[in-house]
Amino acid sequence: MYVVLLTYTAPRQELDYVLPDHVEWVARQYDHSYFLASGRREPHLGEVMITRPMTRGKLDAMLATDPLVLGHYAHYEVVEFSATRTCPELRLLNEAVVH
Repeated sequence: MYVVLLTYTAPRQELDYVLPDHVEWVARQYDHSYFLASGRREPHLGEVMITRPMTRGKLDAMLATDPLVLGHYAHYEVVEFSATRTCPELRLLNEAVVH
């Protein structure tokens, strides 16, 4: 699994033009079941996304298609982790439990 930190690198006025495309991009990632959760970082510096387990190459390729990244409005930091303890709702993602 990954925690993905998106940090805006452009002024808010410039972001307003591309954010609708980014919102559509995020929706597509949920449609493909890649994202588990996402939301705005406070203060409004960027966003946080939690993804399902996948290869790092697949994640990097997916993130590279984000309109914010394509337009150089933001950059990503990726933290990989193995879920070994989860709430019951995420039990299927717990990599320490034999399925």
